[in-house]
Amino acid sequence: MPETETFRIPKHRRHVSTARQRIRKALVNWGITDEPADSVCLLANELVTNAVTHCRISYAQVEVTLTLQNTELVLEVHDPDRDRLPRPRDSGPDEEGGRGLALVEELADTWGHRQEPYAKCVWARFTLTETLERAHVPAGL
Repeated sequence: MPETETFRIPKHRRHVSTARQRIRKALVNWGITDEPADSVCLLANELVTNAVTHCRISYAQVEVTLTLQNTELVLEVHDPDRDRLPRPRDSGPDEEGGRGLALVEELADTWGHRQEPYAKCVWARFTLTETLERAHVPAGL
C-alpha cells in the first residue's frame, strides 16, 4: 500500500516554505534523506512557486501530494487554473526566473501535467535506487 502525504496551502508566496517543510518532514518519516530528499524538495519548491505565481484564480489553494510506493516517489502539485498549462522556456543568463521547469526536467525521472475537471496537476516522478529504511512507526502501534 502506498504512503501518501496530501495538504493544501493558500496561493501566496509566503506559504511556499510551509510546503517545503511538510514535504521534507514526510520524506524523513519515510526514510528518504540526503540527495534524493534534496532533489524532491527543490522541485517541490519550483512547482509550488509556479502554482502560486501563475494561477490566475483569486483566493485559490494549491494542493500538494507526495506518494511513495515501493521505490517510486511521485510529487503532484494541483491548482485550479486548469487552462494555464506549464511551458518550459529558455531563460537568458541575466534573467532571475524561468528555470524551474528546466530543473524539473533535469532532476526528475519523468514529469508532466494533466488537466482535471476543476484543476491542473503538474507532477514529477522519481525512482529511488536505495532500499528505504522505514524511520517511522505506523499509526496505531
